Amino acid sequence: MRKIRVDRSVIAVFFFMALTPALWAQASVPSAVPSDSDRLAKVEQQVADAKASADNAWMLTSAALVLMMTGPGLALFYGGLVRKKNVLSTMMQSFAMMALITVLWALCSYSLAFGSGTSFIGGFHHLFLSGVGLEPDPAYSPTIPQQTFMIYQLMFAIITPALITGAFAERMKFSAMAVFMVLWSFLVYDPMAHMVWGKGGLLNAALGGRFPTLDFAGGTVVHITSGVSALVCAIYLGRRLGYPKEPMTPHSVVLSFVGACLLWVGWFGFNAGSALSAGALATSAFVTTHLATATGVIGWAGAEWLRNGKASALGAISGAVAGLVAITPASGFVGPMSALVIGLAAGIVCYLMVTKVKMRLGYDDSLDAFGVHGVGGTLGALLTGIFASSAVNPIFRDAQGAVLPSGMIEGNSHQIVNQFVGVVMAWIIAIVGTLVILKIVDLTIGLRVSPEHEVQGLDLSQHGEEGYYWDVST
Repeated sequence: MRKIRVDRSVIAVFFFMALTPALWAQASVPSAVPSDSDRLAKVEQQVADAKASADNAWMLTSAALVLMMTGPGLALFYGGLVRKKNVLSTMMQSFAMMALITVLWALCSYSLAFGSGTSFIGGFHHLFLSGVGLEPDPAYSPTIPQQTFMIYQLMFAIITPALITGAFAERMKFSAMAVFMVLWSFLVYDPMAHMVWGKGGLLNAALGGRFPTLDFAGGTVVHITSGVSALVCAIYLGRRLGYPKEPMTPHSVVLSFVGACLLWVGWFGFNAGSALSAGALATSAFVTTHLATATGVIGWAGAEWLRNGKASALGAISGAVAGLVAITPASGFVGPMSALVIGLAAGIVCYLMVTKVKMRLGYDDSLDAFGVHGVGGTLGALLTGIFASSAVNPIFRDAQGAVLPSGMIEGNSHQIVNQFVGVVMAWIIAIVGTLVILKIVDLTIGLRVSPEHEVQGLDLSQHGEEGYYWDVST
């Protein structure tokens, strides 16, 4: 049989001719090209996702900053102001709030504060964080997960009762403090937070409350309630043994100085974070917070200098906190120059309250929680109604969507009335709620440590340890 030799080139030509019709047919089918509307929708979604990611990152950072305000900020600030024998017990009170209020918030307080309910308190829809997932709640913020909003608001709920501890420092039992704070969160903080910030709240300016009170980051919710409750606690418990005859100077202004600096930094999360986004409003709140704090220092230190001929470090850091407190309700509603005025006023007024009025009235507010937070918060809330600007935050609009004036200077004189209503509500709830709780705790487990334990110091009597162990042999 004869062998047939086929050249490879011939085979290649053959396969090419066989495949060409199929390739040609495939090429003739038009490929699917995205339409302009599809491409635009994809770009818009990418932009929305990027904004949501940025907002969420800022809010998680802000939550961490606010937690830092309690521990180590407030713990160091208050811890340095007490006597050496009470430093650990004072710091432990702030630390305990980080644990107790966190669990309480997850179980029920978030639902009571921010769930749908009445004008005065939320409902039970979010008990045990039911329904609090990773999707946004548009009523509060359309770009961050509801869990982010929840954890951010938790940090406010933690520091608020911790502020009260400054009034009864060095004389309340740890067990009584723990029970008091849990009940206080239920009866005072949760209703006030709902009224000012919650859906359907009586004082909610953003969601159509009956008396729209401008409180950007907690002048009424945090500072008035804690400060006024602090005054009630100080009066109810009575003075410390030996007050005011015996010297009760701070054992370490250095600790307090570090704590105040941490509070100043953490407060940016407190105020700028309350914008609930990483936009221009957060920038405005950040700027006003810093400016008011600076003039708060100048106001307090300046008044002290005029009176005593020198400015103390303790006075300077107290003025910083006073400025921070007063700008809190106004931070997202006023401009930079208004912030300077608010901070300066707070520094001077709070200084006079602590050094003049407190001495004349004779109550023992150990660490001046009322003089700074109660008075500063009240002053800031009222000044917000004067200086609020629609150019900063156009929160009020008519039925057609046109921007309305925000504060008295702009022409909305009625806002002062709304602010006054919010302040009065905060004072009443704080006074009544605190008195009821104090009486209940006092009748059941007792509030105050024994005179022997007070002399010994709460570090040893309540916790069995000391903040400082000095080895005299070395």
